[in-house]
Amino acid sequence: MRPTDADELCRLTATEIAAHVRTRTLSPVEITEAALTRMETRDKELGAFCTPTPDHARAAARRIEDALARGEDVGPLAGVPFGVKDLICTKGIRTTSGSRAYADFVPDEDDIVVERAAAAGAVVLGKTNASEFGYGPTGDNPLFPVTRNPWDPSRTSGGSSAGSAAAVAAGMAPVALGSDGGGSIRLPAALCGLVGFKASMGRVPVYPGCRDERYPGVNGWESVEHIGPLTRTVADAALLLSVLAGPDPRDRHSIPCGDVAWTVRRPVGRLRIAYSPDLGHIAVDPEVRRVVENAVRVFERDLGADVELVDLELPDYVEAFGAIVATETDLTGMREMAERLGDGMSPHLRALLATPWTAEQFTDASRVRKAVANRLARLLSTYDLIVSPTTAVAAFPVGMRGPREIDGRTVDEDHWTTFTPIANMASLPASSLPAGLTAQGLPVGIHVVGRHLGDAALLDACAAFEAAAPWPLLPPDRSGDRAVQGARGR
Repeated sequence: MRPTDADELCRLTATEIAAHVRTRTLSPVEITEAALTRMETRDKELGAFCTPTPDHARAAARRIEDALARGEDVGPLAGVPFGVKDLICTKGIRTTSGSRAYADFVPDEDDIVVERAAAAGAVVLGKTNASEFGYGPTGDNPLFPVTRNPWDPSRTSGGSSAGSAAAVAAGMAPVALGSDGGGSIRLPAALCGLVGFKASMGRVPVYPGCRDERYPGVNGWESVEHIGPLTRTVADAALLLSVLAGPDPRDRHSIPCGDVAWTVRRPVGRLRIAYSPDLGHIAVDPEVRRVVENAVRVFERDLGADVELVDLELPDYVEAFGAIVATETDLTGMREMAERLGDGMSPHLRALLATPWTAEQFTDASRVRKAVANRLARLLSTYDLIVSPTTAVAAFPVGMRGPREIDGRTVDEDHWTTFTPIANMASLPASSLPAGLTAQGLPVGIHVVGRHLGDAALLDACAAFEAAAPWPLLPPDRSGDRAVQGARGR
C-alpha cells in the first residue's frame, strides 16, 4: 500500500523506499521533502545534523526523478535519504571532523563510500555530528551542540557516530553512514535501538579518511577503522553494504567481496554460540545483563542454537587498544594542532596527545593485539558466533563520558565501551542488534561477532534473530508522534 502522509514516509525502511521509487509509486522528491520536514521538527532538540544540506538533497532527488522519467536505471538505493558522519569526506560539503582545526574544511573529493552510495541513487541529507576526530564515545565536540538520544533527549546517543544514530532512530533518515575504529557504529546503535554493522576489515574500502597523510587527526586509526551502516533493519544494512563493499585501488587494505551476496537468508542452521555476559572483566549494569540474557534465550529457544557460557580468556587489551590508537595517530601533526587550539580541543584528546608514549608500549600493544586475534580465531573454530552485551550500560545523561560506578564497582568513565574493540583488533565482522528495553524504557544492544570474513553468515544470523524478536522501527515520540504498531518489543 502506498504511504499517504509524510509521517508514514519517514517510517519506511530503505528497502521499501527503493522499491517504491523504482516502481514509481513514490517520488524521490516527495520522500526527500518528508525527510527534510522531519529534520526541521526534530533536529532542533536532538542535534543529529551538524551541516544539513537541504538544497543538495533536493537537487539530487530531482535528478533521480528526471532519470526515472527517461527510463534510466536509478540504482539500488534510488531515492533513499541518508546521513553521512562528519568524519567522512563529502565533495563540496563542509567536513569538520568535529574540530575547530577543520571548521571550514570543504573536501575536493568524496570518500569512496559516499561516491558509491550517490552513484546508487541515495540522497545525502547532510553531515551528522561526531566526537572530535572520532576520539570519543559520545556526541560532544568543540564545534557543535551535543547530540541527544531520540529515546530520551536528556541522554546521550553514544558515539562517535552520534548524529548518524540519532538521525536514523528519530526517523530523519532510514539509514546513515558511520565509522567504527573501536565500536563507534555499534555503541550508538545499541544506545539508540538500531542495527549497527561493522564488516570484516577491508570489505568496505576507506579513502581518503584514515589514508590521506595530509590531514592530521583525520588520518588516524588506519588498521582498525571501518565504515558501515546504521539502520533500523538487518535487510537495510545488507542493502547498503551491497553498494559500499568491494575493493578499490585507493585503499590498499580493501579486499574482494565475491564470496558475499550481501543479502539475508532465513532460516539459519543450528548455530553454536559462545556467550559471555562480561568478557570476564567488565562490570555490567544489572538491567543490561537482564535484557541481554533474555535476548540470548531467543537464539536458544526460538532459533534452536546451542548456547554455551564461555570464558573468553582474553588478555588485558584495554590499555593496548589505547596504545594502538596512539600508534596510528599523527602525534606530531596533532600536537602542533593542540598547541594552536589550546582549550579549543577536546580535553580527552589533549590528554592522549600529552601522554609520553614509549616504543615499548606500542610494541607491547601489537603483541596483545595478536594474542586477542589468535584467541578469538581459536574460539571461532569451535563456535559460529560470540555473543555479549554491546555496552555495559544503557544511555546515560548528556555531559558525561560514562558512569563512574557500575553495579557497585568504581570504573573508568570509558569502561562501558570495552565490549566492542576486540572485533576491531581482530578484524572480525560484528554487529549490534536491539535486544530490548530496560525498566526505564532505554534500548539495550546485543553484540554478535562472526568469523573472519564470515560476513554473510553473520548477516543471516542477525536477520534470523530480528525475525524471532521484532523491534519497533522508531521510538515513541515524546512530541506526540505515535509509535510503530504491530511490532512486539523484546
